[in-house]
Amino acid sequence: MTKKALCIMSGGMDSTLVAYIMRSRGYEIIALHFNYGQRTVSKELEAYRTVCSDLGVSEKYEIDLDFFKTIGASALTDHSIAVPTTGIEEGIPVTYVPFRNGIFLSIATAIAEKEGCSSIAIGVVEEDSSGYPDCRDAFIQAFQDTANLGTKDTTSITIEMPLVHLQKSQIVLESLKLHVPLHLTWSCYQSEDKACGVCDSCRLRLRGFEFAGENDPISYV
Repeated sequence: MTKKALCIMSGGMDSTLVAYIMRSRGYEIIALHFNYGQRTVSKELEAYRTVCSDLGVSEKYEIDLDFFKTIGASALTDHSIAVPTTGIEEGIPVTYVPFRNGIFLSIATAIAEKEGCSSIAIGVVEEDSSGYPDCRDAFIQAFQDTANLGTKDTTSITIEMPLVHLQKSQIVLESLKLHVPLHLTWSCYQSEDKACGVCDSCRLRLRGFEFAGENDPISYV
């Protein structure tokens, strides 16, 4: 029987690589994307769809969530809060969306149970991320236990996070090794035309390519 992996995919470099890793491990990919009121919602959705096409995904979900925009509290969903562009921010940054990955994983668990998936795959990166608490290895491990306690006895789900301890440069190199279409991905927090190059996400991506000695194929301002 074909094993299935539900891949949470933003359209960004990290989650796209995770989907290609899971395919390389022999999984049938079921894709899941969230439109949660983020600034680059249209561009991320476009990237997600084109990546799914490249992957040959036949079963995909696009979930709309108004919840995060309603509560605000993040520069990604509240336009009254500026996206930081200086690269100097102490503590948890204002781009952190409260418990986003916990909520994403809750929805993913329901879909994975319905689809008979043995794995949920997520592109969290702990060591080289922006310090988001819901990207930590310990959190994902704890959530896996919770998910299996809260589902049917016949359901057994492993949450895969193959990038969690990688640096961005390693992610770039692994993507190139697996022929991941990085030109289709989008990481910028605030622009949907050309990437701004100065938000935290752009800085991390550009630094990853620089340290890997490679050129980023997307366009920047």
